[in-house]
Amino acid sequence: MSVVKEVVVGDKTIKFEFNKFAKQANGSVMVSCGDTQVLVTVCAADEARDGQDFFPLSVDYIEKFYAVGRIPGGFIKRETKPSELETLTSRVIDRPLRPSFPKEYMAETQVICTVMSADLENHPATLALMGASTALMISDIPFNGPVASLRVGKKDGQLVLDPVFGDEGEIDLNIAANPDAVLMVEAAAQFQSEEAMLEAINFAHESMKPIFDMQIEVQKEIGKPKREVIPAESDDSIYQEVSGFKDNLLEALAVKEKQARGRALKDLKKKLKADLNSDGEDGRDSAISAAFDKLLYNTTRSMILDDKRRIDGRSFTDIRPIACETRLIKRSHGSALFTRGETQALGVVTLGSGEDEQRLDTILQPDASKRFLLHYNFPPYSVGEARFLKAPGRREIGHGTLAEKALTPVLPKKEDFNYTVRLVSEVLESNGSSSMATVCAGTMAMLDAGVPLKAPVAGIAMGLVKEGDKYAVLSDILGDEDHLGDMDFKVTGTKDGITALQMDIKIDGLSKEILQEALEQAKQGRQHILDKLVTAISTPGELSEHAPRIFQVKIKEDKIRDLIGPGGKTIKRVISETGVKIDIDDSGLVNIIAPTSESAENAKQYIRTLTSDPEVGAIYMGTVKKVVDFGAFVEIRPGLEGLLHISQLDTKRVQKVEDVVKEKEQVLVKIIDVDRQGKIKLSRKEALGQKPTA
Repeated sequence: MSVVKEVVVGDKTIKFEFNKFAKQANGSVMVSCGDTQVLVTVCAADEARDGQDFFPLSVDYIEKFYAVGRIPGGFIKRETKPSELETLTSRVIDRPLRPSFPKEYMAETQVICTVMSADLENHPATLALMGASTALMISDIPFNGPVASLRVGKKDGQLVLDPVFGDEGEIDLNIAANPDAVLMVEAAAQFQSEEAMLEAINFAHESMKPIFDMQIEVQKEIGKPKREVIPAESDDSIYQEVSGFKDNLLEALAVKEKQARGRALKDLKKKLKADLNSDGEDGRDSAISAAFDKLLYNTTRSMILDDKRRIDGRSFTDIRPIACETRLIKRSHGSALFTRGETQALGVVTLGSGEDEQRLDTILQPDASKRFLLHYNFPPYSVGEARFLKAPGRREIGHGTLAEKALTPVLPKKEDFNYTVRLVSEVLESNGSSSMATVCAGTMAMLDAGVPLKAPVAGIAMGLVKEGDKYAVLSDILGDEDHLGDMDFKVTGTKDGITALQMDIKIDGLSKEILQEALEQAKQGRQHILDKLVTAISTPGELSEHAPRIFQVKIKEDKIRDLIGPGGKTIKRVISETGVKIDIDDSGLVNIIAPTSESAENAKQYIRTLTSDPEVGAIYMGTVKKVVDFGAFVEIRPGLEGLLHISQLDTKRVQKVEDVVKEKEQVLVKIIDVDRQGKIKLSRKEALGQKPTA
């Protein structure tokens, strides 16, 4: 028998339907708000594979085009690989769920969120995460829920719960939390203060109580008994043996260079196995390896919390040395290299025209397009590895989108800089926070390319180590601090405020006090990095000689068809004769993409001639289309003809029209009259010795 629960959040009602759809899954629920519906299912293997030492959780968010009554575009008329938006949403759902499972639980688990209906007002991603938590709560899968998710916007200074999709305003914040603490934050913002962001996060968290209460209530009513999770047995004696090498471990950790430190730790682990398992006992090597990893984890965290010392010797607030350079890639339109410690990102900018914009084909953004593209690449050599190159994965897409969010608020308006901008970040070295290095390199590369940014943007990654009541917030974290720590918190912004924010945690939650401290510490670090950026480049440079030039001409909307001509014949002729590209929008704004200023001026003149209204006194170089006894009909522009009477052919009397002009011949003429019906009278004799004016 189906069960229905409803929750009122703000001014919206969210409905949860159980025991009706996908009943063979371990847990399932249909979540609805307005006409948006998301089916969420969770399934898990009965037990973990033998010897498995990690949690294989997969989360897939899938948008079906039937959800908005559309058939997919292109040749393949079915949904295929996930779009970038689906990939990003899958990550957003995964991040707060993953730390909410018991650490000892290792069975393969899959969460599938299928968008079955979308009203383009209520965002399905939020419903999907709420549905995932609820489905896990009623299933037999061990889960330390509940988890809830909400979106917050800000319009005219007022915070708004679950704003209409695409109308978020000054803040677009997605937050996930459990009843006690925040688990995940993802936000784009228009230069908001740390206090404003914290206010939005707290507002969302406090509004989640009805969602938590509903999940606990429905679990009591229809929830299945949870599987027993048996903690893995640990061999304390092996750990004690390994702990005897702690001094050797501290010596290896003291190596500041990442690759050398990694080799030292690897060599130490080999030595431990050789010394402590000289008899080659089966299974002992893996136990020694696990004990070593545990000792490394405990020792590193103890160094930070007890000794107040980081791996590379910095204080908690110190930023690694920074180097900034521009104009490195010769034929690109703009480039910059940002190096911070052992993390290095090369930003390369290419400028294009309107036809280079990326068209989006998703259920939530039908027929939309993007004029700013940021592509993040993380090749294996950046971490000193050799492996197959593959298409960008979830991590690359996620990091690139975060950097894109960070930089979008400072881009100029289209009318001020009518270029499509593609920024590629090549991560050349990585030891912590390559996405934030991408933001910094991207800022400099765009300025180098002549993009008039509103302000420079910098980014910083913050970390956290917490044991009980003791904690340390770390600025500009290393890769090892990210791996062994409890939080990855990234903040980007200008000197005037935050533009993007992302937080993931590995513990049960983050208190408001620690979050506030992390935001304030990040602000100081961000300002330090900004100072380094503006020292290298602070204002837009000149456009590269290799970049296209875009010029604009405004014509009347009713003249667009005159410029295009029948079947595009006229505009093709303009393009062919001037060597430019032309893009026309519905308002009559004509963009001329030209290789040189001279070709652009020729095209401008051509367009003005084609679209201007005929005026008395204007002089044209026309083409004789037809000769008759009383004169000739001359085309002064495509589709527009006037009569050149025999009396206006020359200053002297003309006996026969063909004596002066012939068909297809070019002739200079002047408009001497335009009557009420729009008929044009031309004169050759009044144009003699003059130059065309139109």
